[in-house]
Amino acid sequence: MIVDDHEVVRRGIAEVVERTEGMTVVAEAGSVADGVRRATLVHPQVMLVDLQLPDGTGIDLMRQVREALPDARAIVLTSFDDDDALAAALEAGAVAYLLKSVRGAEITDVIRAVAAGRTLLDERTVTRRKAGHEDPTENLTPSELRVLDLIGEGLSNREIAERLGVAEKTVKNHITSLLAKMGLQRRTQVAAWVASRKHSGWRAEPGQS
Repeated sequence: MIVDDHEVVRRGIAEVVERTEGMTVVAEAGSVADGVRRATLVHPQVMLVDLQLPDGTGIDLMRQVREALPDARAIVLTSFDDDDALAAALEAGAVAYLLKSVRGAEITDVIRAVAAGRTLLDERTVTRRKAGHEDPTENLTPSELRVLDLIGEGLSNREIAERLGVAEKTVKNHITSLLAKMGLQRRTQVAAWVASRKHSGWRAEPGQS
């Protein structure tokens, strides 16, 4: 069963699955409510679930389906390469986590493995990923974090100094220090990093999936 709010995505995946021997798409859905309703009707062996749906998240759907159908195995298929999403998917009972950039053959390989009882997402995967994705801001002081946020808002050094009630030279010192700690060279890189963080969350606006 495929749950994704974009019909083009659903149809594309369905075509790949239907062309694979031994696999059949038993249902498609575009929302949490529709997904739960259809799952309880058709009892899918495997569900491919998008994280962002118009009336909630794939996490909500997996939790609800798991209560009614504990044997249904869920694969998250999303565009968000996000550690929080990965951990939430694991907690909700997902057994695999795929990015939408994967090739069709990889999707069917994972479906086959999951249908055979294999688990491709576990606590070690999440822990290992988090170890490799350390937060570059974790060593910043509270003042440096505040400057980081204000750079992200587009403020100049003078405007940041006025906002914080400090000398402009102090702001420059903070920026020099946070650049070194984050491994960046320029102020513009800081602004770009803040912007990317604001738009990377998997719980962002519905419709981005």
